Amino acid sequence: MIERVTQRNLHDQVIQALGRQIVGGDLQPGEVLPREDTLAQQMDVSRSVLREAVKVLAAKGLVESRPKVGTRIRDSRFWHQLDGQVLAWRCASMPTDDFVQKLVEMREVIEPAAAALAARRCEVPQLAALDTAYASMAAATNLKAWTTADVVFHEAILDATNNELMVSLFSVVETSLETFFSLSARAAKDFKYSLPHHRRVLESIRRRQPQAARRAMLALIADSRNNLAAGKRRRARS
Repeated sequence: MIERVTQRNLHDQVIQALGRQIVGGDLQPGEVLPREDTLAQQMDVSRSVLREAVKVLAAKGLVESRPKVGTRIRDSRFWHQLDGQVLAWRCASMPTDDFVQKLVEMREVIEPAAAALAARRCEVPQLAALDTAYASMAAATNLKAWTTADVVFHEAILDATNNELMVSLFSVVETSLETFFSLSARAAKDFKYSLPHHRRVLESIRRRQPQAARRAMLALIADSRNNLAAGKRRRARS
């Protein structure tokens, strides 16, 4: 059933309502949305608001509109998976094992290289930002504070590469990383379990040891992956 939009900023609300339902699977690939006038009435918005929202969803690869056919939901292989909103909607639905594995693979490609670059190029203010983020992780008293500091730590590493293309990746993957870090910490008996791994990454960057930083980041990611797998096994036994 199509969600009715009742909040202000209707354009964004329509995008959110339809986007969540498409990515969450409530609206299936191949399914055709109701006619524009019908759908606008169901969502309690004007046709112009609905039309603009559908254009945004089409630009994200979620839908396509064709004459005499209407607006059809596209298969997920056509979605712009690194679009910030698509990632947010995907993370909002319970992340599947497959999606978590893809996040691990993405991290293995990006973050070790970023850590190595940071070790070569890190400037004093950027190192200070890393120290501050690490201190916030060490001082965290709950999962939310830990996750927030963890995200800031990894953002600081990308920033320390002094590569604007690398830095721009963070805005794309921030939501997925936050979800991953939260899942990993929640799966552990102590949410600070990975602090020593973060310390090794930090110290390798401080000492300007690119290969050590790369290895330390790979070890951190592998540890998170193993921790999630162990948490899954514990849940299966309970």
